[in-house]
Amino acid sequence: MSLQFQKRCNYQKAILYVLMLLGIQTLTAQKDYKLWLQYNKVTNSKILNEYQSAIKGIHAFGKSETIAIANKELQQGLSGLLGHEINSSTNENTTNTLVLGTVNQLSTVLQQNTKKETASINNEGFVIKTIQSGNKKQILITAKTDTGVLYGVFHFLKLLQTNQSIENLAITDSPRINIRMLNHWDNLDRTVERGYAGFSLWNWQKLPEFIDQRYIDYARANASIGINGTVINNVNANALILTPQYLEKVEALAKVFRPYGIKVYLTARFSAPIEIGKLKTADPYDVEVQKWWKDKAAEIYARIPDFGGFLVKANSEGQPGPQNYGRNHVDGANMLADAVAPFGGIVMWRAFVYSEHDADDRAKQAYSEFVPYDGKFRDNVIVQVKNGAIDFQPREPFHPMFGAMPKTPLMMEFQVTQEYLGFSTHLVYLPKLYQEVLESDTYSKGKGSTVAKIIDGSLDNHKITGIAGVANIGNDLNWTGHPFAQANWYGFGRLAWNPYEDSKTIAEDWLRMTFSNEEKFIKPVKEMMLESREAVVNYMTPLGLHHIMDTGHHYGPGPWVSNLSRPEWNPTYYHKADKNGIGFDRSSTGSNATAQYAPEVAKMFDNTATCPEKDLLWFHHLSWDYKLKNGETLWNSLALKYQEGVNQVAAMNTTWNTMGNYVDEVPFKEVQMLLNIQHKEAKWWRDACLLYFQQYSGKELPKGVEKPTQTLSYFKSLKFPFAPGN
Repeated sequence: MSLQFQKRCNYQKAILYVLMLLGIQTLTAQKDYKLWLQYNKVTNSKILNEYQSAIKGIHAFGKSETIAIANKELQQGLSGLLGHEINSSTNENTTNTLVLGTVNQLSTVLQQNTKKETASINNEGFVIKTIQSGNKKQILITAKTDTGVLYGVFHFLKLLQTNQSIENLAITDSPRINIRMLNHWDNLDRTVERGYAGFSLWNWQKLPEFIDQRYIDYARANASIGINGTVINNVNANALILTPQYLEKVEALAKVFRPYGIKVYLTARFSAPIEIGKLKTADPYDVEVQKWWKDKAAEIYARIPDFGGFLVKANSEGQPGPQNYGRNHVDGANMLADAVAPFGGIVMWRAFVYSEHDADDRAKQAYSEFVPYDGKFRDNVIVQVKNGAIDFQPREPFHPMFGAMPKTPLMMEFQVTQEYLGFSTHLVYLPKLYQEVLESDTYSKGKGSTVAKIIDGSLDNHKITGIAGVANIGNDLNWTGHPFAQANWYGFGRLAWNPYEDSKTIAEDWLRMTFSNEEKFIKPVKEMMLESREAVVNYMTPLGLHHIMDTGHHYGPGPWVSNLSRPEWNPTYYHKADKNGIGFDRSSTGSNATAQYAPEVAKMFDNTATCPEKDLLWFHHLSWDYKLKNGETLWNSLALKYQEGVNQVAAMNTTWNTMGNYVDEVPFKEVQMLLNIQHKEAKWWRDACLLYFQQYSGKELPKGVEKPTQTLSYFKSLKFPFAPGN
């Protein structure tokens, strides 16, 4: 054998070895793609025996596409979880059979056995019940609709994934909120505004003929957590989405999503009659404009009979709207509502508005513009309100509009993507944030008038209710960029279904379904997740600080930014740091934003003695020497909070580094690397902010706070022209 030939052989072997390793890594990484629908074989032998004994076959009543999907999901899930295939049965009377179907399709015996339970659910609810008749024992999954059956199937599989007993099941469950949707800020060129997980899922160039498997798996994932709507284009809309060329593509997506119970909605650009309709105006009072929208609605519904309706961002951040023509939000929303009403459609009119012409306090503007119109919107209009009055900050007090418009249904808008929370680089478990907001008491009808009760309609008895999450999904293999960001998508869906759920329970379910049922893994990682949101608040915006990120891309700290053309775009507008102190005075002696809340809440926020310290600098400008409840000065407390955030991320790192035995190698290393980045960037936030604020406080850092390793000038010099998601 020649030396040259031997070298060639060795080279080929090396290439094959690398390819083999890449293949193994690809196979391993594919688990990330499966999200929380892993369906790994149950490892607890006692529980596995219980499941295998109770489930010998599946019998499905009905032949709809949705029932077929439910049946297929069961077979796929059970074959993975039980370690062998479970076949469909033609005989529903066999013992240990899993039976599924809508109520009106069941046998008379099964209908009678579940009459009480099915009477208590709504059209999307489900019943899972163990039926015992003599020696025959069955598990029944039923509902009033096919979609309800599908939801029941996913819930049943979750029981198995989380290793719960299925010995004697008696579960009835219905969603508390009608419209549970994702808002995709996806553009037609496949870029995603505030998207940190790759390009858009929607490949407009290949649609409608090419249906990517991702569309189907996206629908599966959403159906598994009860999400029933998706807005597939950006709120900063492009009117082309409403042209026949693109409606044909939207129709193809709607066809994929329909059997999973998911309706398609579109963001409508208010100026579309001009841009694609060749009209000279988009004035909602113009008869030709009204006709154009009615004709457009009819065109859409002819293609997509179950089209959900329009989401609209108008007269905000430069977007066109009715105010361009001297009209108001009611005029614009009602015109569009009239267009979709004959087809059962709705209009979601966003309340995210602020104007450079009224820079008194940006936090007050949405309330000021919308509350006077309470009760004037059409019945099929729902006003979509962000969780806080500024813009998806790490922490904001609940939006004062909640509780202030009892005659108008309000739809919650949460952000699932992490625009102000370190992008998909940082591990931040957002259901903690969602729960904090949902549990907030508005006192609008006395104590106990929580935000959750307002958005689910129980407080004001509204016909339509809704909750939206700005999606964090892209075409990355793992969908969300950060493996743990999947938990935010999952948790949003769970809280959209039931806004009274506990984020602790949701975190545990997600961990068990995604990674492992081992208690030595679950307990520490769950605590890490639950701590993560508070950590990011501490190292970014503690004690009520807000909007101090760098400009444009919103990546990293920029409390010094003061040169932007509109005052309310500048961080200095919000923190107002000077030699006398720091914070935005929204009390009765300042902008009086506290007056927008119910008297009980206003009184609490208005007084520094009763204002929660987590919101202190949101509502008050305080001296650097102001004493907090811990006895420390404001300056010392602020610095110690920044350090606490850094320490919390270090602790998260330590926890995760001991979890390698419970997690596949690829996601384990991904999270490990991302936590290292997060720790580095938490220090960056701490050092940059404290150095900047120290100019005004004139005080030394307290004991326990690490000294910065760089200068303020260095931090100011950092530029990120290609930060994602702009």
